[in-house]
Amino acid sequence: MINQLKRLWTEEEGQGMVEYGLIIALVAIVAIVGLRAIGGTLGETFDEITDGLLNAGGGEGGGE
Repeated sequence: MINQLKRLWTEEEGQGMVEYGLIIALVAIVAIVGLRAIGGTLGETFDEITDGLLNAGGGEGGGE
């Protein structure tokens, strides 16, 4: 029993997969935080572009 516990304690099979999982989780968290930070600004920029395009076309929504 003690030998099995020692073997489990010193085994490193799967350690790499856990490390990769932690790295992927960290990258996902950073990406989510970054997108939330620029999300409002990006939305405002697209709104300004849309308004500019509508005004350039006469504001009639299709230029018919």
